[in-house]
Amino acid sequence: MFGVWAPNEDVAKLAYYGLYALQHRGQESAGIAVSDGSRIVVHKEMGLVAQVFDEPALTALRGHIAVGHCRYSTTGASVWANAQPAFRSTGTVSLALGHNGNLINTRELAGLLSDPLGGRRPGSTGIAATSDTDVLTALFVSDPAALGRADGAVPGGAADTDGPFGPQPPASPVETTAATVLPLAKGAYSLVFMDEQTLYAARDPHGFRPLVLGRLDTGWVVASETAALDIVGAKFVREVAPGELVCIDGRGVRSRTFAAAQPSGCLFEYVYLARPDTTISGRGVYATRVAAGRRLAAEHPADADLVIPVPESGTPAAIGFAEASGIPFGQGLVKNSYVGRTFIQPSQTIRERGIKLKLNPLKDAIAGRRLVVVDDTIVRGTTQRALVAMLREAGAREVHVRVAAPPVSWPCFYGIDFATRAELIAGHLSPEEICASIGADTLGYVSLAGLIEATTLPEDRLCRACFDGRYPVPVGEDDRGKHVLDGLGVGS
Repeated sequence: MFGVWAPNEDVAKLAYYGLYALQHRGQESAGIAVSDGSRIVVHKEMGLVAQVFDEPALTALRGHIAVGHCRYSTTGASVWANAQPAFRSTGTVSLALGHNGNLINTRELAGLLSDPLGGRRPGSTGIAATSDTDVLTALFVSDPAALGRADGAVPGGAADTDGPFGPQPPASPVETTAATVLPLAKGAYSLVFMDEQTLYAARDPHGFRPLVLGRLDTGWVVASETAALDIVGAKFVREVAPGELVCIDGRGVRSRTFAAAQPSGCLFEYVYLARPDTTISGRGVYATRVAAGRRLAAEHPADADLVIPVPESGTPAAIGFAEASGIPFGQGLVKNSYVGRTFIQPSQTIRERGIKLKLNPLKDAIAGRRLVVVDDTIVRGTTQRALVAMLREAGAREVHVRVAAPPVSWPCFYGIDFATRAELIAGHLSPEEICASIGADTLGYVSLAGLIEATTLPEDRLCRACFDGRYPVPVGEDDRGKHVLDGLGVGS
């Protein structure tokens, strides 16, 4: 997710490169919306960023504000109607919005959209979108009075109070409505959105997903990760705070708090989701993964000849394991860089085929050797089972699997696509049973305490729900699952 406000830049190309840097966060669809100050144009399709955009498509996107998104679906099917940025127009205001996260009261929010016009939604296109993002977009272009705030009051203080960037000008209609809607939304949401004149960014009070603000020479950037700022030459300014709404236009940057911060950043970001060259909450992701590998070597030593990573996300932890254990580090698996991340593909069949396309063993490096194979996580067990079999076929004498995260035993409802315990191998098998299931000689996971220590962050500022089942925001049974809006007609 990427947004830019820059009057003297080619914002479509900046958004393109920003999304390219964030492609690892979603590979199902991609889109960019651009405003020239009077209208918003959206281009989005299914596929990777480089497949969706070419030079003519980017050239047609003219303006000074852009919002871009690459999707990894957690609510709503992986179809064009749910591709982002989502777009709504009422005739008086238009809005394009990108969302990273997952709401856990989507049905409740969708209920606020009922109107006397035969159930038609604001800006309806007749296309049946079924995502929480579409619901938020529709709410943001609604009348605040229809949402129970007849006075249009903005939570978090009067519109003309001083903020961290100086005196605040009067709020725009979208700002007023967004500040009314955001406190009603529950769950994980980092948002980048825009109307014709202004770029906005917002982050839920828990700050589950990362969101950062950067400075260009003549503009501003917001992005899911600091690595995207680096790619477009923006300087990191700060993180968007949990519970904060940021607005950027010709008058500069202004900020307001719409809810009290209760920081619970996702621990899984450090383990897998974020790029290693990203910084979250002041801690480098790469440094965290190396530290987790060192701790793993101390907690689960192995008598072996070679430490190899499962590339690429297992590499930093494997380096840490080798450093702490004294066992040489080497490459035992070659990765095809043109195959996507198998974990976030939407189908199990695609995942299974993707593993064989993605990795191939270096037979000369591993034949006859006792291997420590370091991976970032074991989620469903599919990847590790196939890897162990490949390594044994290639001549490995022993295969000791080490995992730089604790067992993923609980579903995530805040933006990661494993919504039931049945999908998780650690949800119903012990580590010993998992070891047997994947065919390894031994298996060891880093402890939760060890992983938290690697982040250098306090335990109470991290969401560890997928590891310990303690959810910062309770989730009702009716709000679980990817298809909670199917059949409700939202967006139609």
